[in-house]
Amino acid sequence: MIKITLTSGKDHSLHRFHPWVFSGAIKKFSADVKEGDVVEVYSAQNEFLGMGHFQIGSIAVRMFSFKEVSPDYNFWKSKIQAAYNFRKQLNLVNNPATNCYRLFFAEGDGLPGFIIDFYNGTAVFQSYSIGMHLIKDQFVKALQEIMGDSLVAVFDKSEDTMPKQAPVKATNGYLYKRDESIPINTIALENNNKFYVDWEGGQKTGFFLDQRENRELLGSYSKDKVVLNTFCYTGGFSVYAANAGAKEVHSTDISKKAIELTDRNIELNNIQNHQSFAVDTFEFLKHKENTYDIIVLDPPAFAKHQNVKHNAIMGYKRLNYEAIKQIKPGGLLFTFSCSQVVDKNTFNSTVMAAAIEAGRNVRVLHHLSQPPDHCVNIFHPEGEYLKGLVVHVE
Repeated sequence: MIKITLTSGKDHSLHRFHPWVFSGAIKKFSADVKEGDVVEVYSAQNEFLGMGHFQIGSIAVRMFSFKEVSPDYNFWKSKIQAAYNFRKQLNLVNNPATNCYRLFFAEGDGLPGFIIDFYNGTAVFQSYSIGMHLIKDQFVKALQEIMGDSLVAVFDKSEDTMPKQAPVKATNGYLYKRDESIPINTIALENNNKFYVDWEGGQKTGFFLDQRENRELLGSYSKDKVVLNTFCYTGGFSVYAANAGAKEVHSTDISKKAIELTDRNIELNNIQNHQSFAVDTFEFLKHKENTYDIIVLDPPAFAKHQNVKHNAIMGYKRLNYEAIKQIKPGGLLFTFSCSQVVDKNTFNSTVMAAAIEAGRNVRVLHHLSQPPDHCVNIFHPEGEYLKGLVVHVE
């Protein structure tokens, strides 16, 4: 096995079990290495530190073990089995009210660069690592053995998530179907709310499962309220609010395709008191003073890299300013950021700055994050990417 030796003093993070080795920390390789190879990592003092997959880029090794293991089928299956058992503990497996959840979450479950989302019988893979992509068939076999008849199909959605310069190219498609004659069910249940999930052509794996608990919290506040859901995508927050007894629900998204998805889910749930608008949210909010009791701000990531972090913060401030300025007195604002480079404290400070500029008194009711199936490894705090607040605006 190829041995990677780190520069002196660059092993501290691995002693703290952080699963990334950056390229600048590497002193030498014992042999030629190619992307996706399993490598062993050693300190400058020749101390074994762990094993991982090599990849060209700033993150050169993604660690999957800090012990000496045989990276064979039994090892990979044990990782999937442990993740599945954990979801059982969370009451997500065979739950009659919720049949969609994140089954495997990269660093949170011990295999960086790999996720599995499960939708009512279909497992959707996304590989961000060449090493994980190369062993996808072993993951399919493991899921078949672990999940049995509850697994209907496996779909690989890695075409857009693999490194752009990777020598191995991924193509989206089905890796497994239990029975070609049985149609795959694309309707999933989340807390008894129904959603169409387009894992073949939709964003990410087809649905944003990380907002499940936050959508349920919105529902608990929505009865008899007028609710606005911005950047609605599939209308998840809108469906929850309407099914929980909201007086009226409006959804906005600049994408007409997103509005079509929302309208389809509204119809699926037989909701009558809903309107959708294919508009720019910033412009829409400017003319809605005292219209809404609850506003949801769930924009896409404004920043994916540090070099655009400042612009992202300014975007979040402007968006939250408009919502705080326009919302009814006594209204509730559910506001989120999924930008990993914007940490929790920075986001909270940005919302505070927006409140100061809007000149309204704001109380924090809830600090929000992702649900436990999007588990955060305590040694990898970067895994906590979703942050949110529920604030009361006087």
